[in-house]
Amino acid sequence: MAESYDLILKGGTVVNHDGEGARDLGIHAGKFAAIGDLARAAAGELIDCRGLHLLPGVIDSHVHFREPGLTHKEDLESGSRGAVLGGVTAVFEMPNTNPPTTTAEAIADKVKRAHHRMHCDFAFYVGATRENTKDLGELEMLPGVAGVKVFMGSSTGSLLIEDDGGVRAVLKAIRRRAAFHSEDEYRLRERMNLRVEGDARSHPVWRDAAAALMCTQRLIALARETGKRVHVLHVTTKDEAVFLGGHKDVATAEATPAHLTLAAPECYERLGTLAQLNPPIRDAAHREGLWHGIAQGVIDSIGSDHSPHTREEKAHPYPKTHSGMTGVQTLVPIMLDHVNAGRLSLPRLVDLTSAGPARLFGIAAKGRIAVGYDADLTVVDLKRRETITERWIASRAGWTPYAGVTVTGWPVGTVIRGQKAMWEGSLTAPAQGERVRFLETLAS
Repeated sequence: MAESYDLILKGGTVVNHDGEGARDLGIHAGKFAAIGDLARAAAGELIDCRGLHLLPGVIDSHVHFREPGLTHKEDLESGSRGAVLGGVTAVFEMPNTNPPTTTAEAIADKVKRAHHRMHCDFAFYVGATRENTKDLGELEMLPGVAGVKVFMGSSTGSLLIEDDGGVRAVLKAIRRRAAFHSEDEYRLRERMNLRVEGDARSHPVWRDAAAALMCTQRLIALARETGKRVHVLHVTTKDEAVFLGGHKDVATAEATPAHLTLAAPECYERLGTLAQLNPPIRDAAHREGLWHGIAQGVIDSIGSDHSPHTREEKAHPYPKTHSGMTGVQTLVPIMLDHVNAGRLSLPRLVDLTSAGPARLFGIAAKGRIAVGYDADLTVVDLKRRETITERWIASRAGWTPYAGVTVTGWPVGTVIRGQKAMWEGSLTAPAQGERVRFLETLAS
């Protein structure tokens, strides 16, 4: 009797931990159930994937979906809709909301808001404060928590622990890997006078490369002192990429598509404050340094740092402008375009966006195509050329810095736990997002 599955994806090129090859995928009860030649098997639904590449579901471990409190520019539903339309199957959302995600009650509220309202799977960071430091060891173990997030440099919101004593206390209180916004707040304060009113080109002058490197050096010293693991978010400098290469036992690192794609001063001259991020887009030498860090294996993950603001908020004269840009929906097409340009291989992209996040954060049963794992897939057409338009962007912010950019490589399908969430640009199922599970908190 032939094997029977809920869904078979037939004839696609599977890209996974063991290389690339034409294989069929059989899915049953939301899990991968078989990999190989399934010509004789039956299925409730069969999808012809000839000419397409099947990647382990892309995990964007750095997004800001702004709910609660800032939902005029994004919420969990709209942000996750953009994620699924862009081929992303799971996201980790940041704590700088209003109120910030710093208590057990706030975490439970977010998980409740997200369940079957978000289109993709989800986890939330808990924000570190001086007031909740003593509780972080318990908070990081709660269901749906990806880990602790620390802002060592000020950005959107009020979360900030800039001093070594405060960061040391956080690290001593936790067991899991913590994520850091690494800019030296003291240097930022000293250099505020270097901001030029009305000129976003001065943003990377104020928040310079030294501010990032100094803070990352301080952070690594504290990680070694306390014996804890740290993840440096949105690395922006060639100097950090070199420095972190000597500290891979305690530190992992993330890069964003924006910092790998855009460069100063051109991006500020073309986009103005739409290109304003924290840490900033820097010159091409730093961008190339990040690509070298990817080639050398120093960069462990790609996160979009999706941080939407409305056009009105971005239109204020610099430096009164809000820092941040949309990115979750464009992560896959922008990075596939880099693959087609020869800047990285498709297996390396899979490592940065699926296996890497699973490895860094200890995600349970996600990040690879393997029997028994959640059947999460990002289905892409490597040869398809599309022009990114703002009409395509689902974010409430309604804009993208890549409007009008033509890319080669496009997400055509998003499968989450065996359910088609998106196919050929359309949502194909109601929101069914579930919390991501982690190996260190399986009992919770």
